[in-house]
Amino acid sequence: MKYALLVFLGGGFGSALRYFVGKLFQDAFGTFPVGTLIVNVVGSLLIGFFLGLGLKNGGLSEAQTLLLVTGFCGGFTTFSAFTLENQMFLKSGDYVQFISYTLGSLILGIVAVVVGLFLSKNF
Repeated sequence: MKYALLVFLGGGFGSALRYFVGKLFQDAFGTFPVGTLIVNVVGSLLIGFFLGLGLKNGGLSEAQTLLLVTGFCGGFTTFSAFTLENQMFLKSGDYVQFISYTLGSLILGIVAVVVGLFLSKNF
């Protein structure tokens, strides 16, 4: 029960932060969902950082991993919004936005995890 509470707390905080970031960037770049892109890339960076920091320091405890990675990062990032936004691009025939957003999210997300791992080694 303790572990479920940690996931719940981390996820709630991550989800609230995702909401505020989305609101901050809403309509900033027209129809391009920059808020979702930002949270997914930053979430990838944080996952890489937390896991790398754990590897550097002998591992995160199960409680730390559940709070930070599963809870916070899981609540903060949003694959469901990413897929919905892509479906809307496809439905409207906006293939350039679809390709840009999909490739940008995947490439930036992977790069962010690698950067997070690198940063954790030097932290």
